[in-house]
Amino acid sequence: MRKIFLITLILALLLILGLPYVMNRATEPPVQERGTMVRLYKHDTGSLEIVPLENYVTGVVAAEMPAEFPTAALKAQAVAARTYIVKRMLAGGVVNSCHAGADTCDNPAHAQAWISRETMRERWGTIKYYHYYYKIRMAVDDTAGEIITFQGQPIDPVFHAACGGHTENSEDVWKFALPYLRGVDCPHAEVARQKQQKTMTLEEMEKLLGVPLTAAASTGGNLFQVVESTATGRPKTLLIGDLRLPATEVRQKLGLRSTNFTCDLRDNRVTFDTVGHGHGVGMCQYGARGLAEHGYDYQEIIKHYYTGVRCQVLR
Repeated sequence: MRKIFLITLILALLLILGLPYVMNRATEPPVQERGTMVRLYKHDTGSLEIVPLENYVTGVVAAEMPAEFPTAALKAQAVAARTYIVKRMLAGGVVNSCHAGADTCDNPAHAQAWISRETMRERWGTIKYYHYYYKIRMAVDDTAGEIITFQGQPIDPVFHAACGGHTENSEDVWKFALPYLRGVDCPHAEVARQKQQKTMTLEEMEKLLGVPLTAAASTGGNLFQVVESTATGRPKTLLIGDLRLPATEVRQKLGLRSTNFTCDLRDNRVTFDTVGHGHGVGMCQYGARGLAEHGYDYQEIIKHYYTGVRCQVLR
C-alpha cells in the first residue's frame, strides 16, 4: 500500500512540475557561491547582507517578473538585472547615505526589487516554490556573467511592466537622451489588458497636486491641457489650472499606472483612462513575454528593446 502511495505521489509531482523540469532540475549546475559579491541592504531587517552575484540576480528576477513567464523572458530579465548591479558596482556602489556601505538595496523605489528564498516560498507556496525557484535559477545559470553593453560599457537597463504598444525615448521621460533607450514598437503588448480607469474628485486632485482647481472649474475654464507630447503621443507636459507640470509628476502624485493617459471632467469628478504600466522606457516585461511566446530568444528580446547593444560575458 505504501509503495502504491509513493508511486502515485511521484506521478502527481511529475504532472504538477512537468517531466522536462524534473530532468533539468536533476542535471542543472549549482548557482555559483563564489566570485563577485553584492552588498545588499535589506529594509525589513535594516541589515547589510553579502550575497553572491548570481544569487542576487535570482532574487531580483523573482521579485521583478512573474515566474510563470516564458524562460526566454526570464533570461532577458536576468541579464538586465545583472547589468544593473554590475554598472552600479563599477560606479562605486553605495545606494545613498542612508545605506552606508551597500552596493544596492531591495527597495524598488531606490534600486531593483529583491526577495529572499524564504519570501519566495511564502509568496508562491511550497509546491510552486520548487517549480518557480528552479525555473528562475536555471534562467540565471544559463546567462551567468552576461551583461548588456553599448560601445563596450554596461548600459542603464531600465524596464517597466507594460508599455501599451510602444516604448518611449529616454529624454521624453527623463532629462537625457541615451542612444540605446530609443522608443520601439512592442507588437505583442496585449494593449487591451493594460487599460485601467481611475476616478477622483477635484478636491482630491487639489490636495494631491497642490493646485487650485475647484474655483477654475466653476468658471468653466479648461483645467487640463496637454501642451507637449512625447514622440509616441503620450502627454509629456500638462497645463493644469495655471500650473505646468511634467506628466511623470502628475502620474506619481495621482497614483496613475502610466503617463499614457487621457482625462475627462464631469460633475466635479475627473476620470483618468490609462494604458500600460510604468514609465515606458527600455524593456517592456509583458512585451518580452509576448516576444518569447512568439519564438524570440532572450538576446533577441534584449536587442529589440535596447537599441544597438551587445550581450557579453564578464571577464
